[in-house]
Amino acid sequence: MAKGIAGAQLYTVREYTKTLDDVKTTLKKVAAAGYKAVQVSGFGPIDPKDVARLMQDNGLTVAATHVAWDRFLNDLDAVIEEHKLWGCKHPAIGGLPAEYRSADGVKRFKDELTPIAEKLAAEGMDFSYHNHNHELAKYNGRTWLDMLYSEIPASVLKAEIDTYWIQAGGGDPAWWVEQLGRRQPLLHVKDMIVTPEREQRFAEIGEGNLNWPAIMEAAESVGVEYYLVEQDRSYDRDPFESLAISYRNLKAMGLS
Repeated sequence: MAKGIAGAQLYTVREYTKTLDDVKTTLKKVAAAGYKAVQVSGFGPIDPKDVARLMQDNGLTVAATHVAWDRFLNDLDAVIEEHKLWGCKHPAIGGLPAEYRSADGVKRFKDELTPIAEKLAAEGMDFSYHNHNHELAKYNGRTWLDMLYSEIPASVLKAEIDTYWIQAGGGDPAWWVEQLGRRQPLLHVKDMIVTPEREQRFAEIGEGNLNWPAIMEAAESVGVEYYLVEQDRSYDRDPFESLAISYRNLKAMGLS
């Protein structure tokens, strides 16, 4: 049985986080589904102090965030202050612009990230990278994701593996989690199902075809702290219902 905390990646309900009233309603629903932690992403222009207040009102921890890379480059002090306000130790990015997708791009990212990670570490925070499937494209025989985590030390860069996108890129999510070891405070849990028409679709955790026993065993072995549920699309289902189904299934797998 996996040990850790299930969190809701609020990008799942991004259409309901654009105004303060929307966020207030959304956080109530997320808490009612059983979640105790969230990842802030996809919010509208809302005062971080209001976000902090609403999190506290609903008994929710901000486990992590997704912040645009250019804010880390150009607005780092404000990013740090927001995370301190929220009590969040795990800022992250959801990806990088296309110009970084090369071996030279990995070096550029390392050079840019290192002083940022040092400043975050001084505030008790780390920095994680979230993958999609294009990071499994190969450059001179090596995937970009392998180069990323081989070239940049764990003291600078943490991993936020996304199980769906690893599978979609032809990888094995459990293998990647195991290989990256204890540099993973966060894991994006996301399932995949295939329709009779051969369409790959996002699915609620445990409702698709990913090998959850292997993924959870690997995640527990490397000490993943937060298992963050993200479902990019819920299709004909209410995304709040999708989050609730995923929470129930993760709880049955041993998460709190």
